[in-house]
Amino acid sequence: MAPLDPHSFIDSHHPLTTDISLSLYLDFPSATIHGVAFFILKSPHVGQLSFDTRSLSIHQVLSPITLSPLPFSLSSSPDPIKGTQLSISLPDDDVLNSFFIVFSTFPSSSALQWLSPPQTFNKKHPFVYTQCQCIHARSIFPCQDTPAARIRYSALLNVPRELSAVMSARHVDRRSPVSGEGHSHLLPGGFNSLWCSETRVVEEFQMNQPIPPYLFAFAVGELGFREVGPRTRVYSEAVNSVLDAAAKEFAGTEEMIRQGEKLFGDYDWERFDLLVLPPSFPYGGMENPRMVFLTPTVIKGDASGAQVVAHELAHSWTGNLITNMNNEHFWLNEGFTTYAERRIVEAVQGEDRAILNTGIGWKGLNEEMERFKDNLEFTKLKNNQEGVDPDDVYSEVPYEKGFQFLWRIERQIGRPAFDEFIKKYIATFKFKSIDTHTFLKFLKANVPGIEKEIDLVLWTEGTGIPPDAYEPVSNLYTKIVSLANEFKLGRMPREDEVADWRGQEWELYLENLPKVIEASQVLALDERYRLSESKDYEVKVAFLQLAIISQCRNFYGEVEKTLKEVGRMKYLRPLYRALVQGKGKEEEKILAKRVFSEAHECYHPIARGVVESIFAKHL
Repeated sequence: MAPLDPHSFIDSHHPLTTDISLSLYLDFPSATIHGVAFFILKSPHVGQLSFDTRSLSIHQVLSPITLSPLPFSLSSSPDPIKGTQLSISLPDDDVLNSFFIVFSTFPSSSALQWLSPPQTFNKKHPFVYTQCQCIHARSIFPCQDTPAARIRYSALLNVPRELSAVMSARHVDRRSPVSGEGHSHLLPGGFNSLWCSETRVVEEFQMNQPIPPYLFAFAVGELGFREVGPRTRVYSEAVNSVLDAAAKEFAGTEEMIRQGEKLFGDYDWERFDLLVLPPSFPYGGMENPRMVFLTPTVIKGDASGAQVVAHELAHSWTGNLITNMNNEHFWLNEGFTTYAERRIVEAVQGEDRAILNTGIGWKGLNEEMERFKDNLEFTKLKNNQEGVDPDDVYSEVPYEKGFQFLWRIERQIGRPAFDEFIKKYIATFKFKSIDTHTFLKFLKANVPGIEKEIDLVLWTEGTGIPPDAYEPVSNLYTKIVSLANEFKLGRMPREDEVADWRGQEWELYLENLPKVIEASQVLALDERYRLSESKDYEVKVAFLQLAIISQCRNFYGEVEKTLKEVGRMKYLRPLYRALVQGKGKEEEKILAKRVFSEAHECYHPIARGVVESIFAKHL
């Protein structure tokens, strides 16, 4: 076997899937999905074929012609990272490039979060949503779960009539179910008969452009929407206050799309809709094509949350059109997208906003170097992830070091030339999955002699931050960092100095304060500026992290409240780490364990796993 991806069981010599048709019956009472998947391979195949699964029950594999069973087996014990290998035997006497798999999920699926009515905004109906990045699509349906496999798909979602569905695909129809449609007659047990219940409805979707499996996404609940542009609706649960706030926050989306097209070429996905999920969503945003998923914490009331939207929009070119071959080359997705995001922000909101964004990222990158000081492999852009769970080493390194690498190239050849290079890069590799070697080969071919000016090997394979990385400079950035340095001398910023500050300015200020300060200083800072009460979670969490590290226990009630009301890993990681790291913090460790025991059921499975890994390392 020649592996294609360290996180997948598939063999590089075997054909990849090109098309999947799914019929999915969503059973909310049991928190399971019963499904039939019809797979088409790139070419016919004989013999063993491997697929990835996790927490799936495989009922049958069937011939597409006769519906006769095909032999299959599951590995005897799950791999802790990759899950369970599904091996299918395709017969020698009937060369096939397609087959059916009949399957069911388990409630423990790592990609699915089933929310009961009390866990939702409106408290009336259940809700379910997916999160497939990095390697969780295999826990919804069996697949070749690697970014190297780009698939087109169609899907029928059979859901309770009072609910509706959205998907990372074009919505075709909403209708009453029909017996046998989409191979639903192959569903296991009695779910074929339940398919046509009068209490159910079928939502049909089609994705005609090839995407990696991690971009497969849907959500089902009581959904409403607001129109915010010719290509954009904002969806959320049907709560007017959330919808109205989201529509206001993201009113400038169409202008961002237009600026993105000027910079990177045509927008190839038709729609750019946004779904604001319940607070348990573990990421800031997820770039699912046509339907970006967002945390409600990006609704800040001052349009600054649109920067997260700018990042997910940028993925429409870098990540969704051109994708890393596997997670060892994740920087090709996130470094490019961080660069593209800041170019869009600069065009729409001005250079100062983009530089503040870059400065916060620079500080975060330096902190990640400290985090990985005992495992420098993960300070590299191109790194070895054999035997490593990508969720455990998720960090800002691919984002910020990747951005710095591209920014270094821009400075070397000039922005006009770099803009032309990026447009050519996107046009050349669109709808393809590539690795770092392919990018560097393209770079050297299109920018002759670049390897003599920039140490490309050091940047992509070296540890740490290269010496020619660059801290941003602007009057506003310098002023904020200078004020943070003055805090070390006991001077707090005056109210007139911060009168125009928004969340980004405060975030940068807090990030540049000393890591540990006196508890009295923490109290004084909050007494003047009420940072612990900020509605901007970037500010609030940065302040609470400072309070924990400084053991200013006056704010531990706010820490507990925050950990219980949001599930975004960007906030869970630093707060739980601050509570459990270091000696002489028994009270903090007891607090962390108690809060997690009370809140973990409201966290997405991915977020639960991340917190558990923090505890495993430090408790």
